[in-house]
Amino acid sequence: MEFEELLEALEGEGELLLRAAERAGWEAPVPTCPGWRVRDLVAHQGHVHRWATRHVTERLTGRAPLGDEAVPDGEPAGWFREGHRALLGALRRAPEDLECWAFLRGSATPRHFWARRQTHETAIHRVDAELAAGLPLSPFAPGVAVDGVDELLAGFHTRPRSRVRSDRPRTLAVRVSDVPGASWSVLITGDPPRVSRPASGPAECEISGAAADLYPALWNRLPWEGTVTVAGDAAVAGLWRENAAV
Repeated sequence: MEFEELLEALEGEGELLLRAAERAGWEAPVPTCPGWRVRDLVAHQGHVHRWATRHVTERLTGRAPLGDEAVPDGEPAGWFREGHRALLGALRRAPEDLECWAFLRGSATPRHFWARRQTHETAIHRVDAELAAGLPLSPFAPGVAVDGVDELLAGFHTRPRSRVRSDRPRTLAVRVSDVPGASWSVLITGDPPRVSRPASGPAECEISGAAADLYPALWNRLPWEGTVTVAGDAAVAGLWRENAAV
């Protein structure tokens, strides 16, 4: 996705998250984040927005610790909105050649990285808030969803921290059914997964679905049954489901 598209999505996802949180109530449990209430979810996302803003505005070349700024008692909506707007403003003002710390592949510049990472961080936690409120999920634009799948597969799970491993090589294909050409091949071994796109060659297992369903399902926010299709060796899909939490 282009930088401006990411900013537009980040702005909308933050608004949707806060709207769902207020609808759910601050003390409502968050089923997809065991042990959290909506207040915890909003506090976490607000701290992450401020953390990202600090890297961009201070041009930090190393990872800063996540802040622990006190969240106001009562309703944290204003505090969350302040941090969200500050992040958007920092990204809009940042020069294209911004140099600062970034930690995932897939972005040409640190500025693009932070816009992308915060878009998907906010989008997935928006899903958490809507599920806590018992609301139907707001639709994802296909471009946002495809980019989110790509960040998860080719960004997070190519890092040494990925727990998706196998004693013997296994092959997985991931395919978006409603966006032509959006597909990935994942080679799972004892090392971090190797991901290529588009998918090529035979795979032992294929996971497919519409972009807006595949994205939250792969992030373990929706049940796979009735959401995505698994073809081939289900054990390979099981390997992903059991170990792919970020």
